[in-house]
Amino acid sequence: MLELLRTNDPTVLAFAKALLDGEGIETFELDVNMSALEGSIGILPRRLMVRRDDHAQAVRAMRDNDIDLGQ
Repeated sequence: MLELLRTNDPTVLAFAKALLDGEGIETFELDVNMSALEGSIGILPRRLMVRRDDHAQAVRAMRDNDIDLGQ
């Protein structure tokens, strides 16, 4: 799996996951439980991962919908 997106914004993460789901791209979210360790204040970013084979298509979907990947 490759990292597609890293963000502290839960709305961006939800939007990205919904877009990729609509494209048929499976995602996996990392660092979800880290919020419990930080006190749920959103300091630590969450990472959205996709399969290596789907990465290029996922990047296109994010760019087409103006989601900044920071790359």
